[in-house]
Amino acid sequence: MALFKVDNVKVVGMGATVPKYEESNWDYDLLTEKEQDLLVKTTGIEKRRIAQSGTTTSDLCYHSAKNLLSKLEWNSNEIELLIFVSQSPDYYLPATSIILQDRLGLPKTAIAFDINLGCSGFVYGLSVISTLISTARIKKALLFSGDVSSFSINKNDKSTFPLFGDAGTVTALEFDSSANPLYFNLQSDGSGYEAIIIPDGGLRNPTNDESYIEHQIEKGIKRSRRNLKLEGMDIFNFSLREVAPNINNLLEYANEDKSDFDYFVMHQANKLMNESIRKKLKIEKDKVPYSLAKFGNTSSASIPLTIVSELKNNLSKGKHKLILSGFGVGLSWASVLLDTNNLICTEVLEYE
Repeated sequence: MALFKVDNVKVVGMGATVPKYEESNWDYDLLTEKEQDLLVKTTGIEKRRIAQSGTTTSDLCYHSAKNLLSKLEWNSNEIELLIFVSQSPDYYLPATSIILQDRLGLPKTAIAFDINLGCSGFVYGLSVISTLISTARIKKALLFSGDVSSFSINKNDKSTFPLFGDAGTVTALEFDSSANPLYFNLQSDGSGYEAIIIPDGGLRNPTNDESYIEHQIEKGIKRSRRNLKLEGMDIFNFSLREVAPNINNLLEYANEDKSDFDYFVMHQANKLMNESIRKKLKIEKDKVPYSLAKFGNTSSASIPLTIVSELKNNLSKGKHKLILSGFGVGLSWASVLLDTNNLICTEVLEYE
């Protein structure tokens, strides 16, 4: 296990943006009324925000950044590092981070690169950006995380369409020699790569004439090989098996007791699954916030979006201890222990 500590890094602020257009699972006509009730009860997802044609993940992230930078009173030319975590980039190439560097007016001396990760992406991205800040003594940096997952979802697939929403977030960090350490535990298991996958479109299975042909998998599940495929039970079993031990091992490594933490923010995947993890860890309900009902599963955006949406007011005053954990596509999972001090958060912004 990749257990490690990073010193001298402070998480200063967070921002989040969602598309204005909203889909309600109560209006999803592929499900009966009884199925709608069961879906909402088990997943916790009532509504999702869906990007309209032409809107990219970077648009949502850029909107978040402009607002947060104004609130922090940061100047763009002070930012030395930008990382973009997403599985829905603007282009196959070049990297979206470099486009954002120019769009935000960051100096040409800034480091910029992308990370291709989903559910665990925010924590992985946080580990990479904080390590660079610490080792290179970078003064100010921005971590973007988000996805427009709806582009790959088939509306006729009831196993995926009601679950995923779109969002883009930004997290601001800076070098601070007085900051408490961040502790990380990062893991991966590629043997489960087919559990969440878009089969065609890469070099392994290039897009061809058959890639967009929709196939009836079973009743209520119709998709093409360019659509997202999700094996829900495989992910459920993986998460219940791996997430709690990952967090417990991290707490032991950091010599911390989970009772001392104020909040435990999980990737917003599925209410039933997340509640099962919470119970395994014996964490109180009021320490585990959810944004699932409003936004659904927003991939790598889900942890910062939940913080901005549900904890903004609480974290803005004083010091707090957080456990953050992301898990899913890859298979990949990661957790971090971090402290905040008067964290500055924007409102959840809407993008038209």
